[in-house]
Amino acid sequence: MVEGLRTRKKERTRQAISEVAIAMFLEHGFDRVGVAEIAVAAEVSKPTLFRYFPSKEDLVLHRIADHRGEAAAVVRARQAGRTPLDALHDAFMAGLDAREPTTGLCDHPAVMAYHRLVFDTPSLASRVAEYAVADTEALAQALREAAGTDSDPVPRPTSRLTSRLVAAQYVAVRQILARDNYAALASGRTAGQVYGEAVAAAGTAFELLRHGARAHGL
Repeated sequence: MVEGLRTRKKERTRQAISEVAIAMFLEHGFDRVGVAEIAVAAEVSKPTLFRYFPSKEDLVLHRIADHRGEAAAVVRARQAGRTPLDALHDAFMAGLDAREPTTGLCDHPAVMAYHRLVFDTPSLASRVAEYAVADTEALAQALREAAGTDSDPVPRPTSRLTSRLVAAQYVAVRQILARDNYAALASGRTAGQVYGEAVAAAGTAFELLRHGARAHGL
């Protein structure tokens, strides 16, 4: 019980520091706020801050980092009879329905401001790209497991290549869909107004993933 209380206290401290930092970044700009200023505003020491967040970027991106590996988890947890792409499509559609921030279709002002901060700050956008690489490798591993090729005594190069290519395509598709949804909201439209287009775009994207560009004359 004591350990549980300690864990919850640490998480509250972590969230509090991050919220202070993000508020300061939104008000003054990411590059104009120093870690020392954040520590003072959050009422913690710099060493304490760095124990929770190893870098300045982590103060913002832990919200995204907490979602790393989700695609691989979706594939592994899929229902019997559902292909990996079916499961990923289902999960994305559920995210649109729930207006999850990761789909880009969330018009809550705080979420919009957060996305703008991440997309408009080069160092943050670069770190997000690194997360995408890690997610691609994790998803490729899950796809190989799903295909039953990862346990082969002699690895099949084609299978490994195929899984990585499909994983990379999925990660790219998800990024494009999320960015397009965010851009539509940033233009002044509501999530409700954009929802139908977002669903149709996701349908087209997953059709491409399943059947390739040839079905679209490309």
